[in-house]
Amino acid sequence: MHRMTRDVHGADVRAPFNGTRMRFKSDSLVLEMRGTERFVRVESAGIAAKTYRVTRIIGGRTREDFAGVDVDGGADEIVLPVSYVLATRKLRYKGYSVMVHERATLRAGPVWNRSCIFCHNTVPEIDRLLGVFAGPAAGPYQGEHVDRWLPAERRLGAKVVDVSSFSRDVASELEPLGPRPARTRLSSTPEVAAAAVSAVRAGFGGDSLVELGIGCEACHGGSRQHAADPRILPSLLPVAPWLSTADAGTARESRARAENHACARCHQVLFSRYPYTWEGGRRGANAGGSYINSGEARDFLLGACASQLSCSACHDPHAGSDRSTLDALSMPSGNAVCTKCHADLADPSRLRAHAHHDPDGAGGSCVACHMPRKNMGLTGTLTRYHRIGSPTDPARVLGDRPIECALCHADRSVRSLVDTIEAWWSVRYPRQRLEELYGSLDANAIRATLERGKPHEQAVALATLGGARMRDSVPLVAAQLENDYPLVRQWAKSALVAILGACEVDLAGDDSAIADQASSCAGVHMAAPLGHAADEDPED
Repeated sequence: MHRMTRDVHGADVRAPFNGTRMRFKSDSLVLEMRGTERFVRVESAGIAAKTYRVTRIIGGRTREDFAGVDVDGGADEIVLPVSYVLATRKLRYKGYSVMVHERATLRAGPVWNRSCIFCHNTVPEIDRLLGVFAGPAAGPYQGEHVDRWLPAERRLGAKVVDVSSFSRDVASELEPLGPRPARTRLSSTPEVAAAAVSAVRAGFGGDSLVELGIGCEACHGGSRQHAADPRILPSLLPVAPWLSTADAGTARESRARAENHACARCHQVLFSRYPYTWEGGRRGANAGGSYINSGEARDFLLGACASQLSCSACHDPHAGSDRSTLDALSMPSGNAVCTKCHADLADPSRLRAHAHHDPDGAGGSCVACHMPRKNMGLTGTLTRYHRIGSPTDPARVLGDRPIECALCHADRSVRSLVDTIEAWWSVRYPRQRLEELYGSLDANAIRATLERGKPHEQAVALATLGGARMRDSVPLVAAQLENDYPLVRQWAKSALVAILGACEVDLAGDDSAIADQASSCAGVHMAAPLGHAADEDPED
């Protein structure tokens, strides 16, 4: 995680700064070296080319993004419109790893320190908490605290208990950010915090960081006592004389809650303007779980095990990414993490009765059903949904497509899946709602999701059809090469490659060229693309 943001000088950069050109519709972008410096030149139709000297490398595990300054003047570090994807060793338009609409031109993005700096670096914890104390009146704040996205009973419950001390600490913290206009005396926590939010927006930059990248204090805080005596574990919760945090439950529950909230400082992604979430929720109102990578900790806090199970039960934050360890947790042998609490299910006969699957087979793994693969990962594969729950939950069966059992049983109809679920677990679901979701109970659950689903549901259907090599789905899959969302287009192309072995479609080309290539790839005349514009949030 320490490589999350790096100064370009001395950094191990894998992107090809050797004159490599990326084309996007009628625009292009060139990565090049001049002496020891790296540059990105953006050539957009109808306007003069702009060149940026790269100053920061953002990321490095799955892709590299870049920030830089305009060589013609301006001190702001700008997020540049290109990503280098390590898995494919190719360049891609920056931002197309999340649900944004198709763009018409190549344009450099927002100012780095006003949009990205809090999530990808180690910042003073008091600055991160300001948005909580200021309240919604302060407007969007890049250091947003996860509590906003949790139901009341799951929040950390941070609150100021001494406004005077809080105000003094805020003033001390903001002093390096530069002079601020004189203000009348601020007497309430929201007033102090809102004024501080404005100051941070205006003055917080790279030299304001505790540490570039994700350092120890991003998770552990100052931990002065731990540094003096390693036997004293860091609290993981923010600590200050003026601060109180809810800390109910047993010591084990409190430690798990604290750790999970610490992870959720960053792994809470709900910043996208894409309106939908899992469980049929909507961003900003009754938000369910996230559909994409990086929201895992918030999703976990929404689930059934967050009070006693911590993120580090499966993930070692200090050891880096170990794929073999995570793969082992996906096997029945990995159930030991769950049976520490659910001890009765360590017995194979009881597990068989509970799961209705072979306890030694793929269906005997706890996470197969309770953490299904239905989130879009950064590497182009589905990752596990971290809101631990049951595939029989009404919110999932009636709020989401596809029915989660279809992720493994892609050939089954809605009726077949629901009848089986009802027979095995004594639950009942209204058929009218299922018909509204899928059009017919006799429809194949995955194909109907692709035809009728929300875009994030369609991506899951695409990955499932590709994984199952379902050749008769090719026309439906190829239609999604013209989806409104470039990310869904990428999943459609990956599915076609998985099914057909190859699919020569340039997703950076014009829509008309993509349509022609999609038709050729599928070998059939393609109908108009499937869309859902009428269902989307008007602001999206």
